[in-house]
Amino acid sequence: QAVMGVQVVLSLLAASVMQKLAPHCSFARWLLCNGSLHRYKHPSDEELCALAGKQRPKGKRANGTADEKPLSVPRDIDLHLDTCPITAVDALVLRYFLEYQWFVDFALYATVVYGITEGYYCLADPQKETNIGVLWCLLTVVFSVKVFFTVMRHYFRSEEGGERSVCLTFAFFFLLLAMVALVVREDYLEFGLEPGLASVCSSLESALRPRGWDWTLPLAKLGFKLALVALCSFLGACLTFPGLRLAQTHLDALHDAAHEPLAQVLLHAGFLAPVIIVVMWVKPLSRDFVLHAPMGKQTVQL
Repeated sequence: QAVMGVQVVLSLLAASVMQKLAPHCSFARWLLCNGSLHRYKHPSDEELCALAGKQRPKGKRANGTADEKPLSVPRDIDLHLDTCPITAVDALVLRYFLEYQWFVDFALYATVVYGITEGYYCLADPQKETNIGVLWCLLTVVFSVKVFFTVMRHYFRSEEGGERSVCLTFAFFFLLLAMVALVVREDYLEFGLEPGLASVCSSLESALRPRGWDWTLPLAKLGFKLALVALCSFLGACLTFPGLRLAQTHLDALHDAAHEPLAQVLLHAGFLAPVIIVVMWVKPLSRDFVLHAPMGKQTVQL
């Protein structure tokens, strides 16, 4: 019998490959620096002076050093900026680029590990092994929340209070939304929260009742729900500005694909895909309509 299973060996191999290849081959770096994105070149002072019809100002010498005067040009000059593809050197100066690169690469390796693990489960059908691929997925979720929290903390530390107010407003909004979702019965929103809590409480009751601590079960249930609501509010605040940026990017992509109907359909489908997934939690739609869709006098399963 092997000391380490197939999944442990696969996880160690993926971690080693990710560490060795990250400085040389990065999927996240390729996404930004494959030549599809361009930046504008900054014009030189000579070009600005030539377009403005001025000579470069020369400062007076004081104590043997030249005092350079700032260059001022009119705003209405006919300036055409050249473009060039973004390179890795250009991307390194971007804020949070290293965090972005590490997270995207980790998510890619986690997807590969999860896919191979699921294939291993389908072929070998191991009964006593824990699915480590799920652990990689959970780590991806945790690291994504960490990245969102880092961005939100940057907005909170800004001198202007507008971003902070927007984050707090959306945090309270998602707090109310989470409380409403918890109030709705399981007949309409299929979260599986109440059956799960009932099963856990029944298991804990048998252990706490002999010690006289069974009175803590309602408090523990209430505390878990409050913690869940607080977590939803925190995630809502973290996703505020990324959601606004995603909406603006979607509008820009639609503007660029104004004459491509197929591209617009695909963009709308990708933008509305999370909404469709959320709607699937509604039990009348997911259970009654999808599993028993009316088709004439019969019902079919979609």
